Amino acid sequence: MGQVNDNKIKYTNYCIATFAKQYKMSLLEAFNYLDRYGGLTFLDECYEAEHLLSIEDAIHDLVVICKNNGGELK
Repeated sequence: MGQVNDNKIKYTNYCIATFAKQYKMSLLEAFNYLDRYGGLTFLDECYEAEHLLSIEDAIHDLVVICKNNGGELK
């Protein structure tokens, strides 16, 4: 596996864990939510730009993407 792919996986895992903590979800719930509403696809496709932002900005972007795709957070 290439270094970029390894870094992308680590970054995605970090985003999922941070999202889960912020929204008081389990890791599985956060993963499923992000998968269902396009957040994981967004992280994959926009990794080159997103990983340069703060984690707070990345989580905000995930929330916007998921809400635009029908996701609602409590």
